[in-house]
Amino acid sequence: MKQEKNQMDIILPIVHPEIESYMRTLASLTDDSVLLEMEAFAKQQNFPIVNRLVGIFLATQAKMIQARRVFEFGSGYGYSAYWFAKAVGAEGQVICSDINPANQAAAEHYLASTGLWQRLNFQIGEAQDVFLSTEGMFDICYNDVDKEAYPEIWQMAKHRIRPGGLYIADNVLWSGRVITQNDVGAISRATKAIIKHNQMIFDDAEFETFINPIRDGVLVARKK
Repeated sequence: MKQEKNQMDIILPIVHPEIESYMRTLASLTDDSVLLEMEAFAKQQNFPIVNRLVGIFLATQAKMIQARRVFEFGSGYGYSAYWFAKAVGAEGQVICSDINPANQAAAEHYLASTGLWQRLNFQIGEAQDVFLSTEGMFDICYNDVDKEAYPEIWQMAKHRIRPGGLYIADNVLWSGRVITQNDVGAISRATKAIIKHNQMIFDDAEFETFINPIRDGVLVARKK
């Protein structure tokens, strides 16, 4: 009997590893001790972070639109917030959300010495709850929560991004699983959610959308 392909086991390299390595070599020019410590911690703890290339991309996007107010749906121990905090400047603010108090403590440990911690408002709780309790509009809403919640986060965030602002989501290519939706075998709820999330955004006439295929895919949608 032919064994059915299990979609959840499929992992495709999005960008050729040697190209990624070359780009990472160029990005080493941004090395600093705290950044290296945060990356070493991620490797040691097997903690998922956006990595150096995506971090630089996030900061560049924020600087291009002169972002001053960023909301992060899911902040971990502050790696992506490091990049956003650098980009928003001394007068800017990055509102972070995470359910684990240990991640808040780790973020403060790493970022306090950099002068970036005071640019963060790090709140403990479900990202959706923190967002609903936070007033105002945002220059950027960044989504990196549990993937099953991606469509919900999009629906929440889209109305509170100012014109010219950005919605950014990580992991939107999901190790290539997004192209296996018609394959035989099980499709996880997370994969279904990401596929739905991506299509919803590309179908939204209020936004101009692009996916940067670096790492695991970073979606950027600009509100018109």
